[in-house]
Amino acid sequence: MKRSLFLIICFLCFFVSSLAQTSDTFDIATFQPPAGWKKQTKDGVVLFTTSNQQKGTYALITLYGSGVSSGNAKSDFESDWQQFIVGQLGVKGQPQMEPATNVEGWQVITGGATLENEMGTSAVILSTYSGYGKTFSAAAIFNSQDSMPAIEAFAASIRLKKPEASSQPAPDNSSAASIVGTWGKSASASVRYADPVSASMAGYSKDQYTFNANGTYTFVSKTFRMSYDKLLLVKESGTYQISGNALTINPQKSVIEAWSKRDGADKWGRLLTTQNRPLEKVTYRLTKHYFSGIELWNVVLQADKPTERDGPFSSNTLFSNAWYYAPISANNPVIELPR
Repeated sequence: MKRSLFLIICFLCFFVSSLAQTSDTFDIATFQPPAGWKKQTKDGVVLFTTSNQQKGTYALITLYGSGVSSGNAKSDFESDWQQFIVGQLGVKGQPQMEPATNVEGWQVITGGATLENEMGTSAVILSTYSGYGKTFSAAAIFNSQDSMPAIEAFAASIRLKKPEASSQPAPDNSSAASIVGTWGKSASASVRYADPVSASMAGYSKDQYTFNANGTYTFVSKTFRMSYDKLLLVKESGTYQISGNALTINPQKSVIEAWSKRDGADKWGRLLTTQNRPLEKVTYRLTKHYFSGIELWNVVLQADKPTERDGPFSSNTLFSNAWYYAPISANNPVIELPR
């Protein structure tokens, strides 16, 4: 397994090599999917899985949506390792690192480790690419050399798109009009590694604010877990006020609903229970920040401690004790509510 680990690392270090033909895209990456593997797209990640029950082998490739670079490739890797590998897979050992490389302007850092699970000893590899104000990561998990040719071919097929140069708009924090609209954030669930084939598919949460021009707001939060037999939905409404760089949220109604899973999937079934939530009035420090690398405004909210409404602080430390809400887009779709 150790030999397999570093063979894969060598290929992943040259992830952005050219290929004459590509057949699929995700975020800033183009690639050729591994033939015969199952593909799933879920809330900012693309997964390819394969398994052989007779041999007891499996492999999983995950592409994560691009994010904002800290400006330091090593810090970007360490942040993604903690979030994607430690947080989601429960890997405790420190990664064995390969020397950083520079490929077409992207600083590439790769590390790997082994882990024990129900399928025996597995290898997990993470490659993080930093450049042009962005970071992009890909991971491979496998327990047999049988999957190596497919993983190697997939790695060699990936190319990353360089952002086009653009000028940065002037900041707009002068009034409430600067945040009118819908803004959202999402996160994969941090769970203990259990089923290797379903790793990184354990669940997600999505939170969205809609700020209206008349000073009212709505907040919606959806939680999906593979292990839960229900979907959780938070619905809140109230008023908001901006004074300087302070945003005060004053809820008037807040409920949490439990819905059955239609057909056992991530689909709204029937309403099971409804209960009121405590009304949490909070004054945030408000910044509307432009990330030039991804050419996107974010509504950044900061507070002295985590809130029940917003959950844990973001791992992005550009702003301390902060949550980052991005505008609605193809990569950040609006939450579909039950009908």
